[in-house]
Amino acid sequence: MNTLELSEQEVIRRNSLKELQALGIDPFPAAEYKVNVYSDEILENFDPEANNYQEVILAGRIMSRRIMGKASFIELQDANGRIQVYISRDDICPDEDKTLYNTVFKKLLDIGDFVGIKGYVFKTKVGETSVHTSELTVLAKSVRPLPIVKEKDGKIYDAFTDPELRYRQRYVDLVVNPKVKDTFIKRSQIINSMRELFNSKGYLEVETPILQAIPGGASARPFETHHNALDIPLYMRIANELYLKRLIVGGFDGVYEFAKDFRNEGMDRTHNPEFTVMEIYVAYKDYNWMMDFTEEMIEKVALDLHGKTKLGLGDKEIDFKRPFKRISMTDSIKHFTGFDITGKSVEELRGFCKELNIEVDETFGKGKLIDEIFGEKCEGNYIQPTFITDYPVEMSPLCKKHRDNPELTERFELMVNGKEVCNAYSELNDPIDQLERFQEQLKLGALGDDEAMFIDMDFVRALEYGMPPTSGMGIGIDRLTMLMTDSHSIQDVLFFPQMRPEKKAVVDGDEKFMDLGISKEWVEVIRKGGYQTLAAIREVKASKFHQEICGINKKNKMGLTNPSQEEVAGWLA
Repeated sequence: MNTLELSEQEVIRRNSLKELQALGIDPFPAAEYKVNVYSDEILENFDPEANNYQEVILAGRIMSRRIMGKASFIELQDANGRIQVYISRDDICPDEDKTLYNTVFKKLLDIGDFVGIKGYVFKTKVGETSVHTSELTVLAKSVRPLPIVKEKDGKIYDAFTDPELRYRQRYVDLVVNPKVKDTFIKRSQIINSMRELFNSKGYLEVETPILQAIPGGASARPFETHHNALDIPLYMRIANELYLKRLIVGGFDGVYEFAKDFRNEGMDRTHNPEFTVMEIYVAYKDYNWMMDFTEEMIEKVALDLHGKTKLGLGDKEIDFKRPFKRISMTDSIKHFTGFDITGKSVEELRGFCKELNIEVDETFGKGKLIDEIFGEKCEGNYIQPTFITDYPVEMSPLCKKHRDNPELTERFELMVNGKEVCNAYSELNDPIDQLERFQEQLKLGALGDDEAMFIDMDFVRALEYGMPPTSGMGIGIDRLTMLMTDSHSIQDVLFFPQMRPEKKAVVDGDEKFMDLGISKEWVEVIRKGGYQTLAAIREVKASKFHQEICGINKKNKMGLTNPSQEEVAGWLA
């Protein structure tokens, strides 16, 4: 990288790196550094009277520094928190050579650098628990400065808050915004809580294919790729349902998977093209049992995470204590619109959508029209956990027909805070009925519905060998984490959400600058000043521009002969 493309701070840090190397200090050592304690443990358990923690070894980033002659303080941030560290020149440099303190620590180390600290714990005169350093080790040099985030009396100043930067540079976000790490720790705890419940019931965690010849198990547009050796198209899975049910056919009583699924659809605060879902299938159960099981699971997650079931979400309070309210989709639509969807034709449903000013496509069948009505007029009203049950058969091609009404299916979705969190069925295990449902989906695809299901004949064949009565449930881990951590965007609970490509800065070629009479050497100086286009330099006054580039020449000891003000004015004319 051309050093003139770097900021002033980046140049200084790279020069410091070279000076460390010249002193025989490896800025990126390979050897293991054996840490024996973390900051939070010290802060919680240090007792001056017991005189414990007298041989501690910590490692982490320097997050602040106070240089005071022969003694200084830094704030060290490790994986679990921050702690103050006291560094005395004569302690880390007991011999006559004071280079480690006077040069390395005071001049060549920066905020963001990783260091190892050996020493003992004590209380300062103002009562702050600190580590008194006896040995300092450079562990990694940071050549790009962190955003400066100031904190005083519990208040944050100059915070790193731009969502575009936070999501794109999550590694920086995690360093300077400690609460972000807490969200992802809770996400892991949510998964562990669910896994603990499933394992206690004897259900087996499994893995199913991500690359699939037929993308089944949901109505969604897939991502497509190509397998060169087999010369066939393959799809990133949109769901893992059909493979998990094959395992029920194979004789497992209960299987589950935490899976990455992929859907080539829009992005918003609740949708990411790559997302995490948990799906579970249990033999000899129905959707009524699964509702009870889902309540148990969600309540357990809330208690394991927070020790209570009532949680704040924005200005709302959500109570995850079971039992949850239950209402059929038909009754829900009737309640919020006054319209009874029972027995209505496609034309009647489309006409009703127009009455309600709901935009629909001519390719929409009954199921999708009903889904649009519910999504527009009902879904957002369910703030407290509510099961929406008994969906019309057209909406659920993998679901068993209702035992009392063949126009409905034994399906439920859990709604919380106006959004779907999970989806569950009494699974369809009649292979003849399943094939007919797939064929209906094929007709929708022929009409132009690019989310209609593919026919998976191998899955039909599996059902022909016999699948016992089964209930299955899928739950979005990202949305559940949003609920349990009071996060308002799916990007806040994904380490690395999908982002639009970064915009590339417009840069004029060197020759354009040189056409103005600027030498190649001074073009580099001008770029160092942040000017990448002719338009940019023409927006600044000639006197200011002259002063700025001459200052860069001097500060960076480039040794160029400064142009006159008249010469610079001629460039900008």
